[in-house]
Amino acid sequence: MKPPLLLIGHGTHDETGVAEFGRFVHRLRCRLDGLPAEVSGGFITNARPALGDSIASLVARGHHHLIAVPLSLTGDRQALGDVPGTMALEQERHPTLEYDLGRPLGPDPRVLRLLAERLADARAEMPRLVTDEPPELIGPAETAVVLVGHGSADPAVNAEVHRVSRLFWETHAGELLTVETAYVSHSRPGVPGGLERCRRLGAKRVIVLPYVLFAGAVLERIWAQALAYAANHEGLDVRCAEVIGDCEGLADVVIDRYEEALAGTGEPPARHGYQSVLGIQPPPRPEPRLALSPALAPGIDVELDGELDGELDAELDAELDAELDAGLNAGLDGGLDAGIDAGPGVPSAV
Repeated sequence: MKPPLLLIGHGTHDETGVAEFGRFVHRLRCRLDGLPAEVSGGFITNARPALGDSIASLVARGHHHLIAVPLSLTGDRQALGDVPGTMALEQERHPTLEYDLGRPLGPDPRVLRLLAERLADARAEMPRLVTDEPPELIGPAETAVVLVGHGSADPAVNAEVHRVSRLFWETHAGELLTVETAYVSHSRPGVPGGLERCRRLGAKRVIVLPYVLFAGAVLERIWAQALAYAANHEGLDVRCAEVIGDCEGLADVVIDRYEEALAGTGEPPARHGYQSVLGIQPPPRPEPRLALSPALAPGIDVELDGELDGELDAELDAELDAELDAGLNAGLDGGLDAGIDAGPGVPSAV
């Protein structure tokens, strides 16, 4: 019998996210029943079943080697929780316990395909009221996407979400105007800032695409921010896509991570930091640059001018994001999901 699969979620106070997590665990139990391999799941904080209870149940049934797979699209330790630290505590409680830690789920090509399916559903024409005016046709070149991640205090994690946006644009949305990146918290641009960038680029329709696994408070906040922006820009068609959710495609990715860790292609977590295990490398340190005068470096003026223009554009974008976040997010952050910003990270269903 193969080692059991242990799904690790961050935890949430939202019952919708807890229920969807439970349905996904059940789906994997049905999928792995023929291997045979047991499947269990637990949350690090804020929800039941607690991760420690699930591990204790597996150990009581005679399992001493587990394959732990964090249900996370990125390797954000702050958002998901201290998985190695939590597992180390469980090993103190159960001295015979050993485990292998699987990689995060994204950016896997199958995850990108699931995002493309959610985008296609949101792009489908919605029913219209009977009117004498013909509906306005909005083509792909006037349609943009804002891919929204959780946001993190770690720049490397935010850069990973930005990388996913670029991969998604080039592999599944190349005919669209653009795919911009936004974050729920901890980083800029926020959802309103991402929508405003698309509008200024000429988009007539913008689809907000959550880079989130399960429904819950985070999804509700994304939608609320998008709808608040749309209310102040009536000429812009703003639509909100669903999360990836409990589905067979996501189960395929998790099973692949399970088999990968079982085959030993990953490295033991005991000898490596959490970010190393999850495949995130620290950003390279920039090399020092030597400033040359035009006399010593003829022909370099054009490059310097281009860099200055880019810096000015970045300053303007920063001012725009600050105005949008202050104007549109201030009212939302105070009354909507007050508990979301209470902790050091954004609570999630996973």
